[in-house]
Amino acid sequence: MSSAYLPDRRLIRVSGTGATDFLQNLITTDLESLPDGEARAGALLTPQGKIMFEFLIWRDGADYHLETGMDQQDTLLRRLTMYKLRAPVDLAAGDAEGVSVFWDESAPEGAIKDSRFAKAGIDLYRLPDKGASGDVSTYDALRIANGIVVAAADYALNDAFPHDVLMDVNDGVSFKKGCFVGQEVVSRMKHRGTARRRVVTVTANADLPASGTEIIAGGKPVGTLGTVLGTTGLAIIRTDRAADAMASGTDITAGGVAVLVALPAWSGLSFPASDPTASTED
Repeated sequence: MSSAYLPDRRLIRVSGTGATDFLQNLITTDLESLPDGEARAGALLTPQGKIMFEFLIWRDGADYHLETGMDQQDTLLRRLTMYKLRAPVDLAAGDAEGVSVFWDESAPEGAIKDSRFAKAGIDLYRLPDKGASGDVSTYDALRIANGIVVAAADYALNDAFPHDVLMDVNDGVSFKKGCFVGQEVVSRMKHRGTARRRVVTVTANADLPASGTEIIAGGKPVGTLGTVLGTTGLAIIRTDRAADAMASGTDITAGGVAVLVALPAWSGLSFPASDPTASTED
């Protein structure tokens, strides 16, 4: 079994008789369709529809666990507390320091299946606390290969819409469950087809430059590198600009290194039809 220990992951527990209703009216994930034993992507959005906090969420009986980055735990807990008011809900930081992930073989007892990887045909399981011995880089390589991003490493909070990070195709955002914070904006993007930024895998024949390096096409910015491992990486790019560059044979580069970009196969997405008259300027 392949495994890795992720020391920067933390948990928040949401319990009480009102836990489901409380979260259902706040976050992007549809909890009514969330089965036992499965973790789904989710987010708490700004009223403008951008991701303020991102997490994975799963059931624990009548309670819920939110797994998020160590840098988000305290502020997310405070934000949820602000929304709590008189709701019959208890909010608490989890005791686990880090999360272990396992893939390629059967799940350890008590582990939760990560539905983001399941979309790509990979059975990956998550278990709070240390238990895995593998290096984080092996997990990052798996994320890169399958176009699965995390906040901070791949995008900045308060700067990305759920569509940008593929939550609209990985069950991280529901368009049927009704109102939640930011719902009107993301629903409008869905129905009007206005999402222009998407996660792509980035490959090159030489080592890629550092995370944060701009990706350029025709002298204009297309996106920014996120997680990088050798000749492969992740990025969120303007797909219309990339499509125009590819159609015209214009090089796409990062730090002077020629790169190829591809949408994750599991997403079912494709680059838009190119517009030869389009400008790549902001």
